[in-house]
Amino acid sequence: MPPDGPVLRRGWPRPSFWTRPSFWTRPSFWTLGAALAALIVATPTIAVVVMALTPGDANIWPHLASTILPTYIRNTLLLLLGVGLGTFLIGTGTAWLVTMFRFPGRRLFEWALLVPLAVPAFIIAFTYTELLEYAGPVQAALRALFGWSSPRDYWFPEIRSLGGAVSMMTLVLYPYVYLLARSAFLEQSLCTLEVSRTLGCTPWAAFRRVALPLARPSIAVGLALVLMETLNDYGTVKLFGVQTLTNGLYNVWLIMGNRSGAAQVACVLLLFIIGLIVLERQARFRRAYQNTGTRMRPVEGRPLSGWRGWGATLACALPITLGFLVPASVLLRNAIPRFSESGTADVLAFAGNSLTLSATAAVVAVAIGVFMAYASRLGTGTGLKWCVRIASLGYAIPGTVLAIGILAPFGAVDTAVDAFFRATFGVSTGLLLSGTLFALVFAYVVRFLALAYGTVEAGLGRVRPTVDMAARTLGCTPGRVLWRVHLPIMRGSLLTAALLVFVDGMKELPATLLLRPFNFDTLATHVFQFASSEQIEQAALGALAIVAAGLLPVIVLSRSIARARQWAPSPAAASVDREARVAPRSPFRSQTQESAA
Repeated sequence: MPPDGPVLRRGWPRPSFWTRPSFWTRPSFWTLGAALAALIVATPTIAVVVMALTPGDANIWPHLASTILPTYIRNTLLLLLGVGLGTFLIGTGTAWLVTMFRFPGRRLFEWALLVPLAVPAFIIAFTYTELLEYAGPVQAALRALFGWSSPRDYWFPEIRSLGGAVSMMTLVLYPYVYLLARSAFLEQSLCTLEVSRTLGCTPWAAFRRVALPLARPSIAVGLALVLMETLNDYGTVKLFGVQTLTNGLYNVWLIMGNRSGAAQVACVLLLFIIGLIVLERQARFRRAYQNTGTRMRPVEGRPLSGWRGWGATLACALPITLGFLVPASVLLRNAIPRFSESGTADVLAFAGNSLTLSATAAVVAVAIGVFMAYASRLGTGTGLKWCVRIASLGYAIPGTVLAIGILAPFGAVDTAVDAFFRATFGVSTGLLLSGTLFALVFAYVVRFLALAYGTVEAGLGRVRPTVDMAARTLGCTPGRVLWRVHLPIMRGSLLTAALLVFVDGMKELPATLLLRPFNFDTLATHVFQFASSEQIEQAALGALAIVAAGLLPVIVLSRSIARARQWAPSPAAASVDREARVAPRSPFRSQTQESAA
């Protein structure tokens, strides 16, 4: 009798490692590459944990825990709570309005609600600071109108506060929730909502009891992204003087000069990140809502007239106005009269630095993302899945934590190499890794690899497996299949991934501030330095350049959503409809069966 299982014969291809039941067999080239990428991404986090656990004689953890750490944690929790609640209300509410109703301006709002995503939080923070502070035009106009002469005569909300930071971040981060919530609402069938209406639900009850629970997994992912971006923000909390964990980490490292103490604060920040990931997983645990019917009707939108229609228009116009139009107008007002002063050779050099760094990081991140996505396509194993998960966690790590985790191992390597060359050749090599552009590009790639991998994986998933099978039967190796078949098919996805990484690199501030070489600035650091010293006019031109670069992925995302709006029936529904049209009417078929068909 032949033995159980597959029999290998001479000349037959050996099955892939990940298709075998045993984990401890020889790994393939793709598996080793995915494991190496996971190790690279995990290195900064491991370095931070090791530094926090081995502080040595300069252990200031008891002092931090008894003095300022509770304030950092409390402010961070309040910031997360406020931004999460605000982005949920604005993002989910506007997504429901533009998807389920028809009102004046809805076509414009479908894509315009994504525009505030192009504005970094610290840029909108210093524009509103100029508008709303005591010497700004808003309070000056109020004093002239009502005859007030001093702050004792009236009350005005303080922009440089925790509430101000919550408002600024909410205005630029709600598009994450809007994007995913609207995609979830578009995928819901109108038939499901109509059934709820026939059972006595009002429109509000149908939204609360049917549509919102169905969209819960997508909204949970959007909120997780918002909160991770909130933890990563440094510019806004620094400008507004809010003592959060991110701001405290920077202070402990650079002001107090204690790197191990900064690593300990970074570990507390990592606990927040792990908590967010766990909560996001729990929110989506065993909740995968799918349309099981073969017939669907797309959501066409119920018309709103009168005050209801104009109320919906106002609700959608306010986030766009406050999150994009007002900051852009302030920047234009400051940039145009002083273009000859701010448009100097230094600004052009900073723009060149930003373009070079972002483009390099985009190319490297997309290349690694393609490799990992194709490795996942070739095999399905426990080890490979964990490698991909670890490599995708870089986006969740704040830039300040990455900076600490990168400088520690890179500094150790530089010190060892320099000591070796001094002892052997009497020559000092200086800094080869830390304090160079290599460290900065490495931080960008680790941070934004998840964006590139997710976009490439989505594009690769749209290619049918039969394409791989056909190419393999023609004698192509996996590498040749990727190069000659998949990459030409995925040109759009590759361009989108590179564009997303490029624009996020243009806006990255915390890691750039801590890892940049001496006398090296980008547009983000240039704008932040002038904004910190209250020289907003000098920073306006660079801020406009960052915003203009951020509009590119917004346009790409809005076009993708517009294509998703053009609903087409599923193949199963199309086949059922075709059979219903072709098949003759049976005389034995009851009227109930005909109506059901």
